[in-house]
Amino acid sequence: MTPVELSRTVLRAVRRAVDAGELTVAVPERAQVGPSGPGGRGDYATNVALQLARPAGRPPHEVAEILRPHLSGVAGVARVEITAPGFLNITVSGRGQALVAEILRLGDRYGYAAAPTGELVQLHHPCEARAAVTGQVLARILRSQGALVRTSCEAEPDPAWARPLGVTVDAHGRPGAPAPLDVNLRPVPALPVGQDPTPLTALGRDAARWALLHPAPHDRPRITEEHLVQREGNPLFRVRYAYARSRALSRNAAHLGFTPAPADTGSCGVPRVHAASELLGVLDAYPHALASAARHRGPDRLARHLVAVADATLAFQHTVLPVGDEKPSAAHRTRLALAEAAGTVLAGGLSLLGIDAPEHL
Repeated sequence: MTPVELSRTVLRAVRRAVDAGELTVAVPERAQVGPSGPGGRGDYATNVALQLARPAGRPPHEVAEILRPHLSGVAGVARVEITAPGFLNITVSGRGQALVAEILRLGDRYGYAAAPTGELVQLHHPCEARAAVTGQVLARILRSQGALVRTSCEAEPDPAWARPLGVTVDAHGRPGAPAPLDVNLRPVPALPVGQDPTPLTALGRDAARWALLHPAPHDRPRITEEHLVQREGNPLFRVRYAYARSRALSRNAAHLGFTPAPADTGSCGVPRVHAASELLGVLDAYPHALASAARHRGPDRLARHLVAVADATLAFQHTVLPVGDEKPSAAHRTRLALAEAAGTVLAGGLSLLGIDAPEHL
């Protein structure tokens, strides 16, 4: 069941409660449904009870209690729970299996548009390292969403930073060009004009690109060695480490003689269901993060979502392999499939950013 289908299901539940005389409200045109947030449970959450509380003249939690039985018996809904102040948290049956299978089938093209959209985009940026890297990555993200993209720079990129950062452009301006383009991509520069690029290039391609792409375009990036430190406080390290852990889990599982098998998240076992649901939530939201990065011309949105995927993966990874005398079971195969799906998303996202995903770290 997709979020759109679930939204319709929620509205039908409201209609049944109104028809039964349990609520006296106008049925809203839409019900907002999204991945469960911090402190939530299940796969999705809706705030429809909070939305209806005032017109119903009842507390949100009471409205949620009225709606819960109208949702619980619906095909495709496995469980409905209520969290303060009145959110309905919904676990859908089969969601995990379908999502993981889709990710593993599509590989690094998960989240991509199914076909070209016909949108034509020209990205023209100043001759500056951050703008050039941002333009290159935005072109990749926009192409993943079906757009036809061409990048250009006001002048030929300086090899002193272009080569170390792996920057390329489709075209660059020349003096006397008959129809100069307007700059439409201008993030805050990484370094003052004319400054030696060595502090940036000394970070190496991967860390330097992350330093330029992770902050929002209107924020000045921090060009420091903190991006090289291998510890939890470094977001780039967490993302790459989470990918390396997903690959290590696959190698260790093969050594133990079992392979991944997507199944419903309920097969993960309790109390591991919540950790699996958290990870499924951010994997499910990855296509939305890609679309948002393209729409807002902000590769930082993709970088930040990869951090969320990495954190959920690292919280889940301890549940994947058997412990002690435990034998591999169907639950372990389900968890391994989910871990491999997470690794697939991390690798695909890093590839769009132009950053390597190491199998060993």
